Amino acid sequence: MNLVDFDHPIFDRLWRRMAVIVVCIGWAVLEFYQGAPFWGILFGALGLYCIYGFFFIRHDQNEDE
Repeated sequence: MNLVDFDHPIFDRLWRRMAVIVVCIGWAVLEFYQGAPFWGILFGALGLYCIYGFFFIRHDQNEDE
């Protein structure tokens, strides 16, 4: 079971993928600013995972088709 289904049709448009990434990274910055490093690291890692999944894993799977 994946944390995020990168092949879901809702993520076909670039602006939706970018919105998810910006929200995750923005939330991480907000948490660091508020003094909650645990949550900042958690949301930062989720944002990096989404970058990796949307632009590297998803791209490789679409080339195989």
